[in-house]
Amino acid sequence: MKRDSPPSRTGYPPTAAEAFEQRRSGRGRRILIGALVAVVLLAGGAWLAWTTIDPLGTRNVDRSPPVLLQSIQDMSRFQAASGNFQVIVDLEKDAPFLPDALKGSRTLFVGVGSVDAYVDFAGLKENAITVSPDRTEVTVRLPRAQLERPSLDNEKSHVYAQERGLLDRFQDMMSNSPQDQQELYVLAAKKIAEAAQQSDLRQRADQNTKLMLEGMLKSLGFTKVTIKYDDEP
Repeated sequence: MKRDSPPSRTGYPPTAAEAFEQRRSGRGRRILIGALVAVVLLAGGAWLAWTTIDPLGTRNVDRSPPVLLQSIQDMSRFQAASGNFQVIVDLEKDAPFLPDALKGSRTLFVGVGSVDAYVDFAGLKENAITVSPDRTEVTVRLPRAQLERPSLDNEKSHVYAQERGLLDRFQDMMSNSPQDQQELYVLAAKKIAEAAQQSDLRQRADQNTKLMLEGMLKSLGFTKVTIKYDDEP
């Protein structure tokens, strides 16, 4: 048989049973609020992890073997100047008996690279350095500056625009491999090398080498320093 709860006594202090019921209901509310806060924090953490970490994305794992040192070469060169170049390669390939819309391609490639000019001190002759008896004057004969091969910047060099015929597009789609850009890099390096040959890069390197040696030899106590080149009288 169900017992009825005792009637409340408005205006009177709560009895021990009423105080116990009030504490139990307050404790239940605190537990409920704590559980709701925990759920909100867990949901917020899960949402933050989902937005910052792509669970469906891929990751790169570098499994390359260690770099193998093949050789070490002692350097006796003075890098006297460096030139930065940019070239546009416009390469067009046509089929003799087919229209360009069907077969053929045209590619605009931006090549960015540098060329170093250096003087090789290993090529100095035996009588390249002449010192006066009182060690106040010195004459140095140097070889002319040479140019290194162009070094292309792979991050800045890129294909700017490209047009291809339908057959070329279909062939690339079936091969599932990007078009080989090695030819473009070779042409860009060749054009940069030609531009460096026509520039004053070697003359600048000769001048910088002369200034460097004059300053170094004067700091060693020589009062007169003469720098000449092998092709000079």
